Amino acid sequence: MFEIKMAEHDEILLFGRFDASQVEKARKVFANLETTHTVSFKDLEYISSAGLGVLLETQKRLGEEGHCLKLKSMNAHVRDIFKWAGFDMIFHIED
Repeated sequence: MFEIKMAEHDEILLFGRFDASQVEKARKVFANLETTHTVSFKDLEYISSAGLGVLLETQKRLGEEGHCLKLKSMNAHVRDIFKWAGFDMIFHIED
């Protein structure tokens, strides 16, 4: 199960498992972003390459306007996925 919620202070909360079956749900939220937002991974258990793709396309689009996604509160498994994919060099990741 996957949930995505908008919170206060331009924060997006991710819950559950972000895989290929959840891409369209996530795209509906991320496609509407026009400024820098923080994405909390605190309650995200897993992210697939399809989920990484949604974040990357959003980061590229926002970067064209001088904005970005800031990622925070990743568990060790998700952080490893970002590191292995080289995404730790693309995104600002906070503890």
